[in-house]
Amino acid sequence: MQRRSPTPSTRRRLTALAVTTAACTVGAVLFAGGPADAATRQVLPDSVPTWATAPNDAGTVAASTDVEGEVYLPLKNQAGAEALATAVSTPGSPQYRKPLTPAAWIAAYAPSKADADQVTGFLRAQGLSITAVPASHEYVVFRGAASVVDSVLGTTLHSYRHAQQTLVAPSTAPSLPASIAGLVSGVSVDQGRLLTHPELVEQGQEPASSTPTRSLRQQATTPTGINAQCSSYAGEHTATVPSAYGKTVVPTFACGYGPSQLRSAYGVDALAAKGVSGQGQTVAIIDAYASPTIIHDTNSYSQQHGEPQLTGATFEQRIPSPSQFTDQVLCQQPSGWQGEETLDVQSVHAVAPSAKILYVGGTNCGGGLDVAMSKILDQGLASLVSNSYGDVGENVPLSSIRGQENLHIQAAGEGIGLYFSSGDHGDESAALGSAQPDFPASSPWVTSVGGTSLGIDKTGKKSFETGWGDLLDQIVSSPRGNVYSAALPGNLDGGGAGGGQSTLFDQPAYQKGVVPASLAGGKRVSPDLAALADPYTGFSIGIRPITDDATLKAGQFVNETYGGTSLASPITAALSAIVQQSTNVRLGFANPTLYATYRATPSAFADVTSPRSPLALAYTSATSGHDFLVTLDHDTSLTTAKGYDDVTGLGAVSFTGMSQVAHH
Repeated sequence: MQRRSPTPSTRRRLTALAVTTAACTVGAVLFAGGPADAATRQVLPDSVPTWATAPNDAGTVAASTDVEGEVYLPLKNQAGAEALATAVSTPGSPQYRKPLTPAAWIAAYAPSKADADQVTGFLRAQGLSITAVPASHEYVVFRGAASVVDSVLGTTLHSYRHAQQTLVAPSTAPSLPASIAGLVSGVSVDQGRLLTHPELVEQGQEPASSTPTRSLRQQATTPTGINAQCSSYAGEHTATVPSAYGKTVVPTFACGYGPSQLRSAYGVDALAAKGVSGQGQTVAIIDAYASPTIIHDTNSYSQQHGEPQLTGATFEQRIPSPSQFTDQVLCQQPSGWQGEETLDVQSVHAVAPSAKILYVGGTNCGGGLDVAMSKILDQGLASLVSNSYGDVGENVPLSSIRGQENLHIQAAGEGIGLYFSSGDHGDESAALGSAQPDFPASSPWVTSVGGTSLGIDKTGKKSFETGWGDLLDQIVSSPRGNVYSAALPGNLDGGGAGGGQSTLFDQPAYQKGVVPASLAGGKRVSPDLAALADPYTGFSIGIRPITDDATLKAGQFVNETYGGTSLASPITAALSAIVQQSTNVRLGFANPTLYATYRATPSAFADVTSPRSPLALAYTSATSGHDFLVTLDHDTSLTTAKGYDDVTGLGAVSFTGMSQVAHH
C-alpha cells in the first residue's frame, strides 16, 4: 500500500491538537428589547476568554488585521421551537415525524428580516463587511479591520499566546448601542472558534510519549526485526512480539478495509441485489474548504475497488471559490481538511453507493461552518447531515454554542438528522485539565457518534468489536532481546472516542432511565451510537494530496488508512440513508427514538463491552520502521461497559438495529 509522510500542515495540525487547551466561555448575553438611545452602549458580559490575560498578552493587534465575528439573533419563540423539535422527534407525540418545511419553520420561529436588516445596516454603516446572513436570519457573519471592530464593539483587540498559537481576542468586554443590543442574543469576536478541527486520525501518525526519555530515542533507532505486515482482513497475518497478556504472537494491524468489507460488516451487502443501496436519499457532508480533486480521487478509488463511479445523480458540491477561503493558518489549511472530506465522501459512497452525496464547504472553520449548515437547513437540501469536526471540549463562546444549538433545533424541527463525530481525544483531560465531551457532539439536539475498534474477518463478518481507545507501547531492542519501552499497555496515546458528561447541557428526557446516573449526574452524556473509528482497524481511502495550499496543487494518487470518529459519523449517516430507503421512513432527529427503541428492545443495538482478555495488535510504522504493540479499549477515563457507556453509547450501529428504530 502506498503511503505518504504527513504534510507540514498535517504535522502542524497534530502538534496543535496535542497541546490545545480550549478557548473559554465568551460572548453570551440576552438583552431586554425595547427602544433606547443609540448613544447608550450595552456591555456584553462574559465576552473575554479566560486565556486573554496579561501574562499571555502579546500586544495590540495591527489596526489592519482582518477579523471575523458573528452576531447572533434570538429565535422568535425559543420555547416553542424547542417544543416543536421535541414533538416531531418523540414517539407517541401527535406530531411525531410530521416536521415543518424549512419555509414554515423560518416563518414560525426565525428572527425577522427587519431585525437582521437593522443589525447588518448598523454593522455596514460602521465600516464592517457582511460575509453572510442566512435565510433564517439567525446570525450575521462579519469581517473587518481590527481598528473598525474595536470602534464598533467599544473594545481593543489584542493578540494572546494560547495553545501554541497567537489568537485575537477582546481585551475588555465588548459593547453595542442598546438599540442594536436589544435585537441580538450575543456576539463572538475571539478566534477560539477557529480551533475547530477535523475529527480524523491517519494511521501512521506516531503519538507523542507522555514520558519521553533519551534512552528511548536512542534505542528506537535499533531494528527489532518484527516488521509487522498489515492484514487485509482480521487475522490474516500475525507477528511475534515480547510477551504481552500471556501471548507472544498477536494479529497485525489492518491495511485498511475496503467498501465491500464495510457493507458486509454492517449488514447491507445483500441489500444491493434487492435494489437497496441508498437510492432516493441525500446525505450532506459539511467540512471547511474543498478538495480540488475529490471527484477524480473518488472515481480512481472506486475503479480500484470495483465500485460505481460518482455521477451527477450521486454527487453534488456547493463550495466557495479558493479566493473566498479565510483564516487558513488557524483552520489548518485546505490540506488539513482534504483528508477529512475525502474520508467522508468515500465512506458514505462505500456504504450507500446509490445515495446522493451533497458536499457543502465552509469558507473557514468558524462562521463558515454555520453558513454551510444553514444552506442545507434553510433549503431542506438533505435529510441526513454528517459533521466530522468538533471543538476541543465545550470551552467555546457561549454565544457561539447557543447560536449553533439553535441550528440544531431548526434541523430537528424540519426532520433533518444531524450526526456529529464525538471526538478523537477521549475525555479531553490532557488538553483541558478536566474531563468533558466535545461540542457540537455534546448538543442534546444531535446524534453523537462514538467509535469502535472492529475486526472484519475473511468472510466479511465481524470477528471482534470493542471501544476505540488505543494505547501504544514501542518495542525496542535491548541486550536481552526485544522489550517494551514502558509497562503494558504503554504510555503512547493513539487516540480514543470522545464522550462523557456535558459541562453545559442538562440531561435530555430521552436519556433518562437509560444512561446510568453515575455517568450522567443530571447532564447530557455522549455519544449516542458508535461505529468503526480505530485507524489501526481503519478504512482505506484514495487521495491526491494537496502539496501547495496557496495554489491547491495536488500530488499523485495514493492510498492512505484513516480512522477517528470522522469515519464513524459518515458510516452512521450512510446506514441511516439505506434504512430510510428500505423502510420509507424519514428518521429525522433520531435520539428520542433511539433511546425509546433501546428501552423496548435492547437487543436492537450491538452492545460493545470490554473484551474478556486484552486485545492487542502489532504495528510497524511505514515511515519510521518503529514497532509497536497497540492495546485496544483504553480510552482515558471513558470505559466500555454492558449497556450504555460513554465510549460507544447505546452500542454499535447496524442496519438491523436502525431498521427497528425506523419502525418504532
